Amino acid sequence: MQDKCPTAIAQATEPNRDCGDFQTLYTNHMTCNASLDRTIVLIGLMGVGKTTVGRRLAQALDWPFKDADEEVEKAAGRTVSEIFDDFGEAGFREGERKVIARLLEQPPMILALGGGAFMDPETRALVKDKARSIWLQADVATLVQRVGRRDTRPLLRQKDPHAVLTELLEKRTPAYAEAELHIDAAGGSHQKTLNRILDALNAGSSAS
Repeated sequence: MQDKCPTAIAQATEPNRDCGDFQTLYTNHMTCNASLDRTIVLIGLMGVGKTTVGRRLAQALDWPFKDADEEVEKAAGRTVSEIFDDFGEAGFREGERKVIARLLEQPPMILALGGGAFMDPETRALVKDKARSIWLQADVATLVQRVGRRDTRPLLRQKDPHAVLTELLEKRTPAYAEAELHIDAAGGSHQKTLNRILDALNAGSSAS
């Protein structure tokens, strides 16, 4: 992408022919970014919207999007659930760590991590060194509503989602809090979450 925009994230109310017109998709947000040169990693609990928001962010920045869980499945030749069944969570995390390390060596992208990936100290250190990290935050009630739409989450099978997510949030918050940016992903639509991310990237500071 050519450097035709004066700021990292440019906002516009009129179409910009150099950047391309995103008006129909991203209200009041226009992105044409040559200064962002590191992968942006999205972290947070299951159900917070990392994949959905990540795809929108990738489209806004004209970057590729990758989901770490999907990349793990490709590398292993089996689903996340099957990896958990065959190797347990420890085995899954080991493979996940290697896949994430490989992805962070590639050109900039939007990368959505699995909910537990950022808990691994080695993975966390890699992300801090090679990428920008964004914690998408949501309350447990919102997460329970969202995860109820899927039955493929290994950590929730035959368990009370509210209890599991409450425990996970308490356990993982200290690690998640080390992310560079903290974004409210519960208040409103995924579009609003995207706008908050773009605002935060533009400001270079946390936003909620």
